[in-house]
Amino acid sequence: MGASLAHFGAPVTLVVRREALAGYPRQLRLESPYGKFEEKVATAAEVPPADVLWIAVKTPQLEIALAAIKNPESVRAMVPLLNGVDHLARLRALYGEEKVIAATIAVESERVAPGHIIHRSPFARLNVSSAGEPLLGGTIAQLQQLGFECKFIPHEPTLMWGKLVFLAAFALSTTAADSAIGQVLGDPEWRRLGLGCMREGARVAAAEGAKLDIDAMLAVALKMPSNMRSSMQKDVEQGKTPELDAIAGPILRGARRHGIDVSATKNLVAAVEARAGLAMSLLA
Repeated sequence: MGASLAHFGAPVTLVVRREALAGYPRQLRLESPYGKFEEKVATAAEVPPADVLWIAVKTPQLEIALAAIKNPESVRAMVPLLNGVDHLARLRALYGEEKVIAATIAVESERVAPGHIIHRSPFARLNVSSAGEPLLGGTIAQLQQLGFECKFIPHEPTLMWGKLVFLAAFALSTTAADSAIGQVLGDPEWRRLGLGCMREGARVAAAEGAKLDIDAMLAVALKMPSNMRSSMQKDVEQGKTPELDAIAGPILRGARRHGIDVSATKNLVAAVEARAGLAMSLLA
């Protein structure tokens, strides 16, 4: 996001950990299907006054990252791009309902070195709550010009659960199988669990007020680039803590609230926990 915004001349400040600040490069290098470019950015350990703060950390790092927001009144709006749904309530409790604009992004990207990002998927899909259109309309138009697929979505539960349901099936199945999505879909048992997880997630999402077209979602899943791998899968490979609570947790907890069977999801969660060697289980 930082490289793409800077590409259009926006003044971008990258907020990094204080201990990494001195050695962090002052430019972002992006390799993408949309082009290859390097863009100069400012760096800081604390969030400066800003029109928009894009929050792009992973969920386990959220609380540490929030410590960099010393003067939230100097930030006009916050746009979190985290996986899951629970972070919105946390951010709004801290900074207010109107300041936090719901948004989701679907993309396979990877930081291979400080300041060097490779965008691997042939798409980047950014969906934003319609509440953010007055402030972000111009920015969204620029990102669309670059190649992003962008939509403003008026119904927040549909916006947030739409990504979560899709992501849970993709992330859990690829991680449990330790395979790219094409191999998952080509194996009868992993395919059954992955697509079953998506159907289960959609039922929970409907109970939570989302309006999803599960048939359309399944059709998109079956056409995903066969070599795509999830960030959860890469995290487990690298010995990092996966975002299991953020991605699977809302579905499991919602299923308990509404009495919905999510056996495929539970099987995938158990397999991921075993691969990651997690001591605590979401299934307990």
